[in-house]
Amino acid sequence: MRTTTLEAVGLIASLTLFSAACGSGRTDEDASGPAPMVVGTTDKIVTLDPAGAYDNGSFTPMNQIYPYLMNSVPGDAGLKPDVAEKCEFTQPVVYTCTLKPGLKFANGHPLTAASVKHSYDRIVKINDPNGPISLLTQLDHTDAVNETTVAFTLKNPNDQTFPQVLATNAGPIVDEQVFPADKLLDDNEIVKAKPFAGPFTIETYKKNQLVDYKANPDYAGVLGKPRSENVIAKYYASAQSLKEDVQKNTVDVGFRSFTPTDIDSLRGSDKVTVYEGPGGELRYIVFNLNTMPGATPEQKLAVRKAIASSVDRDALSRNVYKGTYTPAYSSVPPGVPGSVESYKDVYGATPNKDAAAKFLADAGMPLPVEINLQYNMDHYGSSSDEEYAAVKSQLEGTGLFKVNLQQTEWVTYQKERTQDAYPVYQLGWFPDFPDADNYLTPFFAPNNFLQSHFDDKFIADLIVKETTEPDFAKRTDLLRQIQDVLARDHIPMLPLLSGKQIAVAAKNVEGVPETLDASFKFRYTVLSKH
Repeated sequence: MRTTTLEAVGLIASLTLFSAACGSGRTDEDASGPAPMVVGTTDKIVTLDPAGAYDNGSFTPMNQIYPYLMNSVPGDAGLKPDVAEKCEFTQPVVYTCTLKPGLKFANGHPLTAASVKHSYDRIVKINDPNGPISLLTQLDHTDAVNETTVAFTLKNPNDQTFPQVLATNAGPIVDEQVFPADKLLDDNEIVKAKPFAGPFTIETYKKNQLVDYKANPDYAGVLGKPRSENVIAKYYASAQSLKEDVQKNTVDVGFRSFTPTDIDSLRGSDKVTVYEGPGGELRYIVFNLNTMPGATPEQKLAVRKAIASSVDRDALSRNVYKGTYTPAYSSVPPGVPGSVESYKDVYGATPNKDAAAKFLADAGMPLPVEINLQYNMDHYGSSSDEEYAAVKSQLEGTGLFKVNLQQTEWVTYQKERTQDAYPVYQLGWFPDFPDADNYLTPFFAPNNFLQSHFDDKFIADLIVKETTEPDFAKRTDLLRQIQDVLARDHIPMLPLLSGKQIAVAAKNVEGVPETLDASFKFRYTVLSKH
């Protein structure tokens, strides 16, 4: 979807008037209090229902409106109890959390252990292909022991990652009186029912246009009282429109996504500051193992190996992203403990046309291999257009491939990719927590997020071993083995690039560096203006 700059500005203006008419969304200080904090983004919300979304655009509002058992304070990626008093292993396979007493949702309904059980049970029961079910592969069942005690029984003892899962897309606690047990709830129904117990409630909601947040006085979690009473999130159709409003200071903070050229330009502005946070973002290509080119599994693997031998990550980093993204040679990005550059070891750091041709010839694959490659611009940024044009040029430059490019709007993209509509397609990953397993379990365990039809018992067993291995050195060896086997024998996805978190804020905004931490969550609670 494309919108001209004038259309985008007009849309934002009309939405501001709409919000003001509802008693919120002020753009100047008035008798009722200070102006709201305005956050702009080109990202998109798929759904506000935690059972149906495993994407960063949906996770951002969830971080503001829902409570979690465990969370991290901005500036510190370490886990702390949120609306829980404590969480601990009470048995090797039982992780138990005790809730703070007297918790309630914004609608007045009590928040109890039954709410927690309902929240996790419905993710498993609904099993939505776009949901966070892959994060709960190690969960056997959840019990509400009493009103304030919930016990998670795990499939394997000493799971090193499950406490982290409680702070991820799988962790929002929802109101069992509002959210049905067996189906997703519409966003407007959610907002109307006010089942919020996070630091903010939603006052006005126009999906992927405007969300008006108000501080929740009853929030009892670790994030504390928001520094801004009112935050408005505005959604843009293009990075160019977002950049223009950030430059004019009509948007206080812009976060995800700017083009590399925009970032360079904004660094030279005296009206804004460009902030960088820890990396961890991954850009990659997914192969649908059922529908990708090739008549047999052996031919399909040969195609994947040939593509792995043909892409030029350095050129993508240098020419498309101006160094804001760096080459990634594993699904676990560089800098994450346990990462190894398996794809560089197997296929080399530079394209190798002869190796690619041999993979295809040995498998008897007819040439040229025709690839339908899908990508997206409104979620992963407008530079995706240039990125995938470059990938097409690289592959076709070998003479071995013919690439058909097509791009789709994000909300449709998320639905269609899990329905076998795309043989080969782009995805990006914003980690749930800073651990190498978060780049393995969601991608390669059974019933994984990619929905690529990859299911390998040897890899699945190795993943279980690494998540339950308390010895750091032994666990690191297992992590490296998984990455090597995936690159050499499988390639269900092809890592391309790794990037940093970047936000741009007006000079009078405080708190941005605090939330750009290694928890990879953008929290509105710390944002304020002086």
